[in-house]
Amino acid sequence: MSLVAFTAVVTLTLLLCVLTGPDRDDLDEFYTGFGALSPMRNGLAIAGDYISAATVLGTGGVIALLGYGGVVLALSTALSLTLLMFLLAEPLRNAGRFTMGDVLARRMPGRAVRITACAATLAALLPLMLVQLAGAGDLLSFVLGFSGEGAETGCVVTLGALMIGYAAIGGMKGTALIQILKIVTLLGSGTVVAVLVLRRFDWDPGALLAAAEHGSGAGPAFLRSGLQFAESPNPRLDMISSELTVVLGGAALPHVTMRMYTARSARETRRSMSWAVACVSLFVLVITVVGFGATALVGRAALAEDDPQGNTAYLLGSRAAFGADISTAESLLFTTVTTALFLTLLASVAGMILACANSLAHDVFAHGRRGEDSGGALSARREMRLARASALAIGVPAILLAVLVKDRNLQPLVTLSFCLGASALAPALVYSLFWRRFTRAGLLCTLLGGSLGAAVLMTGTNLVSGAPHAAFPNHDFAWFPFTTTGLVSIPFGFFLGWLGTRLSGRADAEEQRRQYEAVEGLILAGAVTRTGRADSPPRASGS
Repeated sequence: MSLVAFTAVVTLTLLLCVLTGPDRDDLDEFYTGFGALSPMRNGLAIAGDYISAATVLGTGGVIALLGYGGVVLALSTALSLTLLMFLLAEPLRNAGRFTMGDVLARRMPGRAVRITACAATLAALLPLMLVQLAGAGDLLSFVLGFSGEGAETGCVVTLGALMIGYAAIGGMKGTALIQILKIVTLLGSGTVVAVLVLRRFDWDPGALLAAAEHGSGAGPAFLRSGLQFAESPNPRLDMISSELTVVLGGAALPHVTMRMYTARSARETRRSMSWAVACVSLFVLVITVVGFGATALVGRAALAEDDPQGNTAYLLGSRAAFGADISTAESLLFTTVTTALFLTLLASVAGMILACANSLAHDVFAHGRRGEDSGGALSARREMRLARASALAIGVPAILLAVLVKDRNLQPLVTLSFCLGASALAPALVYSLFWRRFTRAGLLCTLLGGSLGAAVLMTGTNLVSGAPHAAFPNHDFAWFPFTTTGLVSIPFGFFLGWLGTRLSGRADAEEQRRQYEAVEGLILAGAVTRTGRADSPPRASGS
């Protein structure tokens, strides 16, 4: 049944991409889908991009193995999207057109800004892509009953090729529809499983928590703060660092922020984000119930034995919710759960590949060959071809790297992506959108220095070495006292932006202030319509 479901999902999603993909050479259609999605559908697509497979499997595993710490992590994901909604969503929509490079170049046009923005986008999303691709291969081989190194590698390559096709063929609209299908299936099946878990405990959440505490083997500590970072020299600071990284990093990742450019107005942006926050909040509730249910019904020891990181806890908890005798209807529901995870893996990587390909084609190739003001020397047709070729250029190396690292603990890569988003992209966006005197030097210092700082600090964490479940468990070169870098690298990224601006001199700062004031009404209030942006290049049909 799982093979049939997988084949049906692949066929349906490819058909959606072909039917909804751009049928003419129009950049707005490929990059934003003409803003054709309603606020509800756009909100579902935003939630779909935000809830990646790493979020579903990783967060569910942390809740099942660590209890309270996992719940705080899940709540942080919802808080991150809420931060994006209230602070960045509308200014991003007003300032951007296709990519994050457009947002940053709104005030500071130039090739260096766009190339650096593209490099930061690739650096933040590539680690997440590797995790998703490796997880897709493991999940597919596990569910379909394949075994052996060759079978897992084949699954990674096959699914990676599908994801490249989704991004190259469907563009923004095609991947959005896949995200909508994914989030509806994931939340629908997850809600039913959560209801079944509660039914097993006579609809009493207190009984569920008590059973989870007993099944954890950790006693009352399972439902209290501290278990997640019990081995850290500074547990409270480590927890603050972790949550700060998730909240700021998740709000600034490019595959999520690119959805802001698809809304037709600021009002639709607000409505879209309202739908997205509601979906993510429901997801947090579902993953919490299923995670605790997995601990209560399966046991923490059995979950850790199956996967030390707990990535299979969501599946094992869903299966245990049905009881010993599984009916045909329950078997069909479990197949729906696995199908939702397949869709999550496929859609997540497709969205990331699209964000990277769009940035590479638009910010590096298109604007790298023509200046900001040279008037569109590169035709729309050629830029779209470059975007599709960029999807292939991004996807193939990602597949090869995923094959190489799939047998290692990939948690450091997930953490690195969020650290880069929080330490480089978040400061750059906040300063660019809200600080009048922010200069080009400050922006480049933030993007480059913040990324480098987070990467260097990450090598010293216990996720990389010095712990049994680290990426390199047989080595110990850990020197950084926290699991994530956020507590140090986030202030460092903001400091570099301030320092670069101060060192630019008063004349540069005053010039940037004047340039910002010229577009301040547009960025903060959308005072000019999107089609009336003065610096938008003429749109060639290319036909």
